[in-house]
Amino acid sequence: MASKPQKMPKVAKVKDKSPAELQITAEQLLREAKERELEIVPPPPRQKISDPEELQEYRLKKRRAFEDSIRKNRGNISNWIKYAKWEEEQQEIRRARSVYERALDVDHRNITLWLKYAEMEMRSRQVNHARNVWDRAVTILPRANQFWYKYTYMEEMLKNVAGSRQVFERWMEWEPEEQAWLTYIKFELRYKELDRARAVYERFVYVHPQPKNWIKYARFEEGHSYIQSARRVYERSTQFFGDDHFDESLYIAFAKFEEGQKEHDRARAIYRYALDHMPKEKCLSLYNEYTRHEKKYGDKSSIDDVITSKRKFQYEESVQKNPHDYDTWFDYVRMLEADGNVDLIRETYEKAIACIPPIKEKRHWRRYIYLWIYYAVFEELTTRDNERARQVYQMCLRLIPHKVFTFAEIWLLYAKFEFRQKDLAAARKSLGQAIGMCPKHKLFRGYIDLEIKLREFDRCRKLYEKWAEFDPENCKMWIQYATLEAVLNDTDRARGIYELSIAQPRLDMPEYLWKSYIDFEVEQEEWDRVIHLYERLLERTNHVKVWISNARCRYSMPVPDNVIQARAVFQRANRSLRSCQEKEQRLMLLEAWTEFEEEAGDSDSLEQVKKLIPHKVTRRRPVTANDGSQTRWEEYIDYTFPDDEAAKPSLLLLAKAKEWAKKQKEQKDSEENTESQIDES
Repeated sequence: MASKPQKMPKVAKVKDKSPAELQITAEQLLREAKERELEIVPPPPRQKISDPEELQEYRLKKRRAFEDSIRKNRGNISNWIKYAKWEEEQQEIRRARSVYERALDVDHRNITLWLKYAEMEMRSRQVNHARNVWDRAVTILPRANQFWYKYTYMEEMLKNVAGSRQVFERWMEWEPEEQAWLTYIKFELRYKELDRARAVYERFVYVHPQPKNWIKYARFEEGHSYIQSARRVYERSTQFFGDDHFDESLYIAFAKFEEGQKEHDRARAIYRYALDHMPKEKCLSLYNEYTRHEKKYGDKSSIDDVITSKRKFQYEESVQKNPHDYDTWFDYVRMLEADGNVDLIRETYEKAIACIPPIKEKRHWRRYIYLWIYYAVFEELTTRDNERARQVYQMCLRLIPHKVFTFAEIWLLYAKFEFRQKDLAAARKSLGQAIGMCPKHKLFRGYIDLEIKLREFDRCRKLYEKWAEFDPENCKMWIQYATLEAVLNDTDRARGIYELSIAQPRLDMPEYLWKSYIDFEVEQEEWDRVIHLYERLLERTNHVKVWISNARCRYSMPVPDNVIQARAVFQRANRSLRSCQEKEQRLMLLEAWTEFEEEAGDSDSLEQVKKLIPHKVTRRRPVTANDGSQTRWEEYIDYTFPDDEAAKPSLLLLAKAKEWAKKQKEQKDSEENTESQIDES
């Protein structure tokens, strides 16, 4: 069977999806439709009724249309309202009433339906029917305030004050919102029934016990000149809310009432009572009003008290937001110390020291420790409670993490406190404990100063020995130790300490130590020892200042040939510094030598020194970057010494000889390499 020829698949045409050249927006379509008025339907023709039969026919047709619309959508209340309104326009009140009743059977909770029904009865002057509708409405929907407002207004317009009051009473039994009570009060005030209005207020402030309603009640009494009653209302309100539900607006209104009655002492007492009992974070407006009152009616002391209270509030608010802001605690405590309330100051100190820094780092604890120090000083100097001050020091020392860091100041202050209390054993015990737990230079220095004041020099020696064991590199300590022995006229011991110190392998400031040792021997006028010390020092260093000091010391010695010895030192120094890379040192030496010759030498020696003065020369040198590349050239100042220039020919010859020897060696190496290659081939 022959196979059928396969059909070629249809190729779908690709639509051109590129945007059209002429773009039409929805706005243009709507505008064109409006211009052409395509959706306008011509109005229906007006019908003119000329006899009762046509009227009946029209009414029947209209009613049939309304009934059909209601039958189609029974739940649409707007159709019922339109139907009833049309019947009302036709003066068919009974039919309209029947429509409303049928509609209420459908949805009796529709507020609009009840309002339209009652308004129709009122327009038709059917008062009893309207009352009946309102009674039914407020019975079914007692929380719909529109019914009560309309009902009371209708009765009042009918001059039925007793009936309106009765409606209000029925309304108040449901405890409605605040505006309903205020409307009832205004109703009673319109008829000058102050006692009834007061009775309504009494019920109102207990149904809605907000401070603003008590304030309205008090202002009602004040507005009708019942001052004592208004004051009693304010007092009752403060008792009603008590200490648990303070409200600053209530106390501000109470104080302003007393201020208006010229009772400034009463107003001041109210402000102070409120500030003492209210939480500090809720007193900002109260502080402002109190300040305004005192500035207006108070004296200087009262104004200062208000400003202090306001600052106190600001400080408390600040430390509550950030309890680790110790500067604010300092300011707060200083302000309280100026007032002198010891219990409050002590309480504030306790709150401040309770805010321990969260991190054990010394920089976070520095300001905090001063709170303890101020607290202890306050207890010692102001309250004279030495035992409490001692407890503060001891608690602070127990709190500090001494294994991580310590504060020498607090140890020393505690020891000085015990010293003032004449308890030397406790002071020494605390300092010994400090040195054992966390030795520091400041602790050693403070302990030694204390013992020096007590003239306990043997204890000072022991402390210096422990200090030397702790930090043998501290030159300042060695100098102080030797100075102490020198003051005690124990020259051999001082000299031994100096010898021990300069024998240390490492020192932090050796130049000061050697200078102190030399000055000590100079004071003792041991000139041989001084010369020996300078020689020992020059073995360790070749610094120009040491040479200059050595020369001047030789010149100041009371010996006959002091000038010759000093000149000899300068000459040695010049020869020694000739190989120094820093030419400025050699220049300093020659300048000092020139000054010496001007002072103690003659013209020939001065002329010889001046011949050694170098010349200043400007040179250029390349500047190399970090990667080794040459970036630029810079100029620098160099010095050429005359004696170096005289020695240059011999130096040049020596350099050429070295270069020739190097070339000979390279040539010999190349020949040996060539011979080895020939042998291998």
